Amino acid sequence: MTSERRTWQRPQHFDRNLVVIGAGSAGLVSAYLGAALRAGVTLVEGGDMGGDCLNTGCVPSKAIIRSARLAAEARRAAELGLSGPPLAVDFAAVMERVQAMIATVAPHDSVERYTDLGVDVRRGRARIVSPWCVEVDGNPITTRTIVIAAGAEPIVPDIPGLAATHYLTSETVWRLRTLPPRLLVLGGGPIGCELAQAFAQLGSRVTVVQQAPRLLMREDDEVSAFVAERMAADGVRVLARTKAIAIETSEAGRTLRTECDGVAGAEPFDAILVAVGRRARTTGYGLEELGIGVTRAQTVETNAWLQTIHPNILACGDVAGPYQFTHAAAHQAQSAVLTGLFAPFYRSRPDYTVMPAVTFTDPEVARVGLNERKAQAQGVAYECVRYDLHELDRAIVDGATEGFLKVLTPPGKDRILGATIVGAHAGEMLAEFALAMRHGIGLKGILGTVHPYPTYAEANRYLAGAWRRAHASPTALGLLARFHAWRRGRAADRS
Repeated sequence: MTSERRTWQRPQHFDRNLVVIGAGSAGLVSAYLGAALRAGVTLVEGGDMGGDCLNTGCVPSKAIIRSARLAAEARRAAELGLSGPPLAVDFAAVMERVQAMIATVAPHDSVERYTDLGVDVRRGRARIVSPWCVEVDGNPITTRTIVIAAGAEPIVPDIPGLAATHYLTSETVWRLRTLPPRLLVLGGGPIGCELAQAFAQLGSRVTVVQQAPRLLMREDDEVSAFVAERMAADGVRVLARTKAIAIETSEAGRTLRTECDGVAGAEPFDAILVAVGRRARTTGYGLEELGIGVTRAQTVETNAWLQTIHPNILACGDVAGPYQFTHAAAHQAQSAVLTGLFAPFYRSRPDYTVMPAVTFTDPEVARVGLNERKAQAQGVAYECVRYDLHELDRAIVDGATEGFLKVLTPPGKDRILGATIVGAHAGEMLAEFALAMRHGIGLKGILGTVHPYPTYAEANRYLAGAWRRAHASPTALGLLARFHAWRRGRAADRS
């Protein structure tokens, strides 16, 4: 589609410098930065302030994971010299705590806070009616720049019988107050794995049905295998290479009919969670009328500076892709606002070369830059250095020795191409590698940095030490040996 099918009259004056559609992660950062730069900003949100991250995503999922991990650790109390009656899980109380955590964080994203920052917050449905005008429930606002931050929503596959099951998604699962005895999870990506393991740790019998050959397909094979093993230890059954065919309901209950390598199967369940991915919200607010296209990935079509075919209309966050991370949305929002407010004098291009990602399974999976799978797919030559957490003192005393770190570098060169960490606190440990990559610091720089003892961060330094030893010069080591032998042969009064 092109914008040449219609022309619009550009206003001589504008009500606002910037109108932001959507008050999720990308929209809030856009509004915050615009106000900080003293622009006239209107933020439009028809749902809950904070968007998916606060209300149905990051915050509630990490809250339930916190409770689930404690329940799992309590079952290991005897290993730490503790005894007592088994810990009982009050699932309703767990879910009430989830809501309490949302309410505690909510003021950070509230109308009141953004109003105090100088943002004009409008509650209502936005529609772009021209490149310079947004209507909010029919009331027009003219603006020099529009930032689309409409977010994403769960993908619901077309499976016969699914609609009649009152299925759950990552948006609706938080309404539960009774723990499902048997939970079926469709999808083995980050959301599916996190919630499957959490519900298993809280006491559900969980089965993951994954059409792909393994969990977490973007990770290396050994990472996927590690996560699958840990989830199995918590009682999660993983059915890989398995297709969901249909859902049948009878007096005996509900059953998912499956197929794996041509063999039919049946999985009874009490609740089903659909976690097969999320798609950008690209309809309902005027893109079609303006000729703004959608990519093959179903995200808003933009250039490298996040501009649509109308240069003053930009998109950021989940609606723009390629990532669906809160931190990626914030990063894009900064570029979108700077370009939107200051083009053509200045444009900001988002940099995706150092984009960290964490999957909050137990243990966590954290990655930045290239992993082996991606390096091989791109034909990038690399060396891999590895450090196992069972060698780390802090992991030993914590009883958290499962996991590893691995870093890719160009052959013979001290430049970090990527890092993968699997283990307790992996997300926290990853930040040092992201910082190093962003500022061109190699493993020698990490090795030369004093890390406090005993911490998990020391593993980063030990890995750097392993890389340094592997690249030590045999000639230099030989000369050192001869030097020390010479010194041992000197007379005491001449040493």
